[in-house]
Amino acid sequence: MKFLRVCVVIMLLFSGVGFIGCGGGGAEIKTKQTTLGQELTDLDKAYKDGIITEKEYNKAKEDILLQ
Repeated sequence: MKFLRVCVVIMLLFSGVGFIGCGGGGAEIKTKQTTLGQELTDLDKAYKDGIITEKEYNKAKEDILLQ
């Protein structure tokens, strides 16, 4: 009975190591980059569409230009 327990523990350890080795897979994470002009255009559109206030618009524009 003790032999069976030892075998089960060993099998569980090896299967756990096998699952750890499966992670990752070399997947690439791509980030979307925008230009300064595109950010200002999007900000202007949000302001004109009434999504943000004039105060928010001016603050966001200043933040974008200071980047």
